[in-house]
Amino acid sequence: MTNFLQATEKIITDTVAENAAETDKSGIFPQPAIDAMREAGLLGLISAPSIGGLGQDIRAGAMIVEKLAQECASTAMIVCMHYCACAVIEKYGPLEVRKQLAQGKHLATLAFSESSSRSHFWSPTGTATRDANSIRLNAKKSWVTSASHATLYVWTSKPVAATGASTLWLVPRSIDGISIQGNFDGIGLRGNDSIPVTATDVSIPEHAMLGEDGAGLTIILETVLPVFSALSAATGIGLMEGATAATCKHVMDTRHDHLNTALCDLPTIRAYLARMRIMTDQSRCLWLDTLQALVEDRSDAMLRVLECKASSGESATQVLDLAMRICGGAAFRREVGVERRFRDARAGTVMAPTTDQLYDFIGKAICRMPVFE
Repeated sequence: MTNFLQATEKIITDTVAENAAETDKSGIFPQPAIDAMREAGLLGLISAPSIGGLGQDIRAGAMIVEKLAQECASTAMIVCMHYCACAVIEKYGPLEVRKQLAQGKHLATLAFSESSSRSHFWSPTGTATRDANSIRLNAKKSWVTSASHATLYVWTSKPVAATGASTLWLVPRSIDGISIQGNFDGIGLRGNDSIPVTATDVSIPEHAMLGEDGAGLTIILETVLPVFSALSAATGIGLMEGATAATCKHVMDTRHDHLNTALCDLPTIRAYLARMRIMTDQSRCLWLDTLQALVEDRSDAMLRVLECKASSGESATQVLDLAMRICGGAAFRREVGVERRFRDARAGTVMAPTTDQLYDFIGKAICRMPVFE
């Protein structure tokens, strides 16, 4: 894992950190960072070695995303979604596509959330109907990360014929009938190209189905949710680490010359910094335990999966609130490196499953109630 982290750190130093501010300011997709990851083989991180991938597990992906998020949360979220899609394709996709992913020939993403079911992404209303020679997809996806830059979508629909909540499909972005609406212009994660995608009578072969008809929810819960939650938590933790470092630098470098003191000489400032550090470390400990639970297939793994995203999302907003408070008026200037992370952190609590939904799931779990019914 050390080699992969070293490669990531070089990309961060040479490319990600240099472009992060402009990615945010202009709302541009961080293509240089994705290209650098492709060249380093990191887009094939979780693909099997037998097909040319690096054969790493969820921990490696989580560590890479956390490192990226320290400098650019948009890049981190793009990579998070790529690894989520790769996890599904690696398990259920055709061999040739798996080989292409392992070689970095595709950037993949999830196309789950829909305008009609909103954050309940596990309940698509888009349809898949069988005609004489193919499957026809129709849906309005409300948010697709990397929408106009990804080459492959892992797509949800209602089942074709089976019972169940959903079915998953492998859909090329370039296929006829896919339309992408506008550009993303949000307050945070401004470079992640998260925009609506519509499928209008998109014709795909039936063998584009990932898993069995009607098995989408099972695949989402068993394969997608653990990766997404762990890597989303990684993004929040990276934001907290980046903000804590930027805030510490600010208070050490900023002086009251008339008093011959620095901001960090104030006990109140140090106390706020301590709170930032504690919340970051608490989220990190839960996150690391979640990764261990997944690798060991512990009985509490799903509970940890739910907890780590909720903890990271909530803590990131609190840590960034403190960073803004500590840095005061200076925090509103882009060069301090706090206000961008403050805006990016807001996504963690509202990105499905939202923090409030996760609290409900966790409450059901500890009350021994069915969680996903």
